Amino acid sequence: MREFLDGNEAVVKAALKAGCDFFAGYPITPATSILLGMMQNIKGIAIEGEDELASIGMCIGASMSGKKVMTATSGPGMSLYSENLGLAIMGEVPLVIVDSQRLGPATGSATKGAQSDIQFVRWGTSAGIGVIALAPSNAEECYYLTLKAFNLAEELRCPVFVMLSKEISTTKESVDLAKYDHIKISKRKGNKDRKSYRPYSIRKSSDIPPFSEIGGKNIVRFTTSSHDEDGYLTKDKKKISDLIMHLNNKILSRRDHLGIYGKDLEKGAKTLLISYGDTTRTCNDAVLHLRKDKKKISHLALKTVWPIQERCITKCLGGIKRVIVPELNIGQYVSSVERIVKKHRSTIKVESLTRVDGEPMFPEQVIKACR
Repeated sequence: MREFLDGNEAVVKAALKAGCDFFAGYPITPATSILLGMMQNIKGIAIEGEDELASIGMCIGASMSGKKVMTATSGPGMSLYSENLGLAIMGEVPLVIVDSQRLGPATGSATKGAQSDIQFVRWGTSAGIGVIALAPSNAEECYYLTLKAFNLAEELRCPVFVMLSKEISTTKESVDLAKYDHIKISKRKGNKDRKSYRPYSIRKSSDIPPFSEIGGKNIVRFTTSSHDEDGYLTKDKKKISDLIMHLNNKILSRRDHLGIYGKDLEKGAKTLLISYGDTTRTCNDAVLHLRKDKKKISHLALKTVWPIQERCITKCLGGIKRVIVPELNIGQYVSSVERIVKKHRSTIKVESLTRVDGEPMFPEQVIKACR
């Protein structure tokens, strides 16, 4: 049975399907309807915080007490989330963060869509630890990728971002959610041995420490500072180094496993479009028109934007002379793509295609760039 949903409604349905039982957020365009939807439908607790700082703080506390947690905001809220994002990374907190992007900087244009935060979520907190960010291009993908985000947050004990935008959040369309009923909902790997529990004990750098909720049967220490396996603050150089490398490696060592993307490659094509989020649908239409005009064109639509899918991108470069990256920003993601392309195929030209007036990118703009 199909449903008529916008992206925000699809996110809410996915969160409920995933078992989300705690939500905190502050009203902000264009993410507000996620807050309202969770308050109306959650089987648990949904709170309108006094601000974004309080909201993400409550989410971290709820998650460490054993709840499945989500919050939703836009660019200005992400700015206020920044410090606590570092805490969530350091404390290995399962947390889903929906960022419905709008044109910035600062409060920017609240009712204009954009892809303003693509680099912000990657580098928005200190240390530069790897993160996971997923970018749906329509309401159905909002549902699917939100389910994936909850599973990844639970499995890897980390914040996971779902990158929407004003257009995706508010555009209604017919979607079939039943096709995702086969997705198994993940649970946290809990501690089985009370006597030997150490909050951050792992065997190798990429391992995920077993979870035990604060206030449960085990003693759980939680700190913003560099800590040892027991959660005690430490100045031991090796333990500090091991901790930082673990936080990074548990994400990057699974880079290929985390990859979600769509490939539409045409034999003999010399131009490759690489899109994510809003521009994927634009590129899909542009590809159809170009092929009708006998123009050979390939398209890689990234759903996992961080960690960047280096192996996938590299495999799509065969025979390509030019890569075009359309974005609704000043060209934020293209630099990351260019680094990979130049590393493997230094002769390929990488071009940035942008729009920053708050309007969607139309197929005509992409078609003109490809000719």
